[in-house]
Amino acid sequence: MRTGLLLVDKPAGPTSHDSVDAVRRWAGTRRAGHLGTLDPPATGLLVVALDEALKLVPWMEGMDKEYEAVARLGLVTDTQDVTGRVVSSADVSGLDAARVESELRSFVGEIEQVPPMYSALKVLGRKLVDRARAGEEIERKPRRVTVHELTVLATRLPEIAFRARVSKGTYIRTLCHDLGARLGCGAALAALRRMRVGPFLVERAISRERLDGPFDAGILRPVLEGLTHLSSVSVDEAALARIRQGKTLPAAPGLAAGSAVVLVGPSGAAAAVAEVAPDGRLQPRRVLREA
Repeated sequence: MRTGLLLVDKPAGPTSHDSVDAVRRWAGTRRAGHLGTLDPPATGLLVVALDEALKLVPWMEGMDKEYEAVARLGLVTDTQDVTGRVVSSADVSGLDAARVESELRSFVGEIEQVPPMYSALKVLGRKLVDRARAGEEIERKPRRVTVHELTVLATRLPEIAFRARVSKGTYIRTLCHDLGARLGCGAALAALRRMRVGPFLVERAISRERLDGPFDAGILRPVLEGLTHLSSVSVDEAALARIRQGKTLPAAPGLAAGSAVVLVGPSGAAAAVAEVAPDGRLQPRRVLREA
């Protein structure tokens, strides 16, 4: 069985797409996709959904993520990281470390970010990064994201290292860029490592080299582990047969209309994600063949 979630510790260099391709070859399947892009220079946790698990990715993409990053002050680039073309530079010898740390911590909470041009975000069907490489500059609307926690790890100016726990859609590159704007000297992302996605930790991920060996289904994580943020409802074999026919299930107490719930089959595995209808009934939205 190849349905499940694979935790990969992506090295610097390959794209997220390259890493998913390696997983496809390793698992002998064409059906695989990741839960959140890591830029080529970034390292750390890439969660890859295999086979039937792909159906439930839309309900797993919203998990919080945790990063360790380094911002380099005194530098502005077109990509908002140090790999990009330098737009401007500034002397930061007069900066006070305490002020830098205070300004960084001020980003905690709900903030607005303008997505960077060099990103995988699509506008009118095309990725912004493709438009940027073609010399285009597209107006981007600010998006509200949440920075749950920011912890300063080390301050050795012109660099500051920090840990950030953020909501879906938060760009750490943009966080660094905006920090530099507040300080008036500019800043760019110098290093990034993803430490956690929802309940998944990078310490439990396999190395990229492991994908060159034989497939091992035993290291796949159950799909249910990626849905722990949803309410769950246990279903028996009869109910499982109903949802596989696209039929609704009776109302379950205590569930809010419009919310998503994971239906758990008799084996203890995720069987489907359902939506709570206005009358309380459970309407299956995605059903797995294996449960």
